[in-house]
This record gives sequence, structure tokens and C-alpha cells, in this order.
Amino acid sequence: MAKLTFKPGNDEIIINTNGELPEVGSQAPDFSLVDGQLKDVSLATYTGKRKILNIIPSLDTPVCAASARAFNEKADHCKNTVVLMVSADLPFAQGRFCEAEGLKEVFPLSTFRSSFADDYGVRVLDSMLAGLTARAVVIIDESDRVIYTELVNEITHEPDYDAALDALKDL
Repeated sequence: MAKLTFKPGNDEIIINTNGELPEVGSQAPDFSLVDGQLKDVSLATYTGKRKILNIIPSLDTPVCAASARAFNEKADHCKNTVVLMVSADLPFAQGRFCEAEGLKEVFPLSTFRSSFADDYGVRVLDSMLAGLTARAVVIIDESDRVIYTELVNEITHEPDYDAALDALKDL
């Protein structure tokens, strides 16, 4: 279980996740997530590609939206890499967001009808955010090995984009 903070305004709330992110060097847990056509996708859908999992609570927040935009911009420079934007938002809302923002380099996937949040240790257990995912980045190589993880300790902060993208340079 990981402890995070959530600072809405002047208050600080401690929130807990159900587990820990997969360890660097381990085989990535398989997943089943829902795409914009309500089809299930898994790790096998992206066989042979490097995968950036940009895990966010909801696109309906400014920080999550900024994270989606940042990875969309930076993904253009990553060869053989897909950016999977994972949130609890319904696929319809994710699609509307990406269309309105002109995001073409990220693929929104929903945890709707999925155990992803539990399998990756990012399900928020308490507070008003219970049931959403914590903010995290997991990078998986072409062989489905985890090569980088970041659990953002303050849920209202953006991830370290440079550190994440540096992990891809070492491959």
C-alpha cells in the first residue's frame, strides 16, 4: 500500500492505494482495458512496441488534462512507442476530450469493467477519490518488462516527464 497526499486548497488529505506499482525489471501484469469502440485491449494489442502508461484519476481535472497534452506532444519523438492514457473515465468522455484537444499521439483507455487499478496497485482506497486511480507512469519495453515507474506522491502534481522519457533513451 502506498500513501499519497491530496492538497485541495489549504487542506492536506492522506490517501492510500491498494498496493504498489510493478517493480522495475519485472514482467508487466497483463491488463484488459476498454478503448473508444468499447473493445477490450491488452498488452498483446501492443506486442513489439514500447508502452508508456500514463495513469491518471480523470481527464476532467486540470492536472490530468495537462498530463495528456504533455505526453501527446512528447510522444511524437518516441519511436516504436505508444502512449496509453489510462483513467476511470468512460471511453465516450475520453474520446470527446481527445477530439476537443486535438490529441492524436495518445490512446485513451478506460478502467471501466477492468481490474487494472488493482493489478497495477493504483486504486485509491479512501477519501473522496476512492475508486479512482492514483497518478502514475509505468513504462514497459517491447518484451513487456517494466523499465520505469513513478507514483506521483502528491496527486495534484504532474509526473516527471523528463525522467520517464529518459528511461526510453536507454533502450
